[in-house]
Amino acid sequence: MAEGIAASMGAKCKVRIEKGYPYLFNDPAYTDRNISAAQEYLGAENIVDLDLWMASEDFSFYSQNVEGCFYRLGTRNEAKSIISGVHTPHFNIDEDAMKIGMGLMSWLTIQELNH
Repeated sequence: MAEGIAASMGAKCKVRIEKGYPYLFNDPAYTDRNISAAQEYLGAENIVDLDLWMASEDFSFYSQNVEGCFYRLGTRNEAKSIISGVHTPHFNIDEDAMKIGMGLMSWLTIQELNH
């Protein structure tokens, strides 16, 4: 349709679509196992199921070859006035989140090895 409009106005263009990042695939069974393990480790009240969003992510290349489950680690802490989102000029991190994240990653690995 855009070609017809452009042509009727006397415009010409060339479009080149390059292959970019592949889609990120969260393997359903693997994701369910990781959610259960994360709930066990952190408590179900600390797990939030986020809405889908369109983004590019290097992790997507891994998920094309092995089971994958992409998750985000919360770094916000309102009690410490750490409230800015990532990729903003005011981003800060609650460093306790790094300890929690490493513990969770280790826990998920151990649970998967025992699966």
